[in-house]
Formats: sequence, structure tokens, C-alpha cells
Amino acid sequence: MITVNTREQAYQAGMTVRDLLDRNQFTFRHIIVRVNGEYVPEEQYDKAPVRDGDDVLVLHLMAGG
Repeated sequence: MITVNTREQAYQAGMTVRDLLDRNQFTFRHIIVRVNGEYVPEEQYDKAPVRDGDDVLVLHLMAGG
């Protein structure tokens, strides 16, 4: 199991941050991802692994005015 934004989800072997974003339909333009509290830069989404037991936080950045 992994936790995504405080909700448990099934873990899938070989999963990357990009896979997780696609699976959860996070399609926002500006996203911040933290895995176990560590920031993951967007250019690493395709390579950064998500492992069983990881805690993932996905934040959608919004600008207002």
C-alpha cells in the first residue's frame, strides 16, 4: 500500500511518480510532488520510483488575484 494525499492506494511494482500522477488523473499544469517528505522535481517524474509504503503528497498550485 501507498498513501496519496492521506488516502491509501494499492501499490504497483515498478511505479514511478509519473505513473502515479497518470493513474490518479493529476493533470494540473503546476504540481508539487513530495515522496516521504522529499521534493521530486518535475524532470524526474518519469524516473523517480514510488515504493511500497511510501507517503506521497501531490499539491496543485493555484494563482489568484
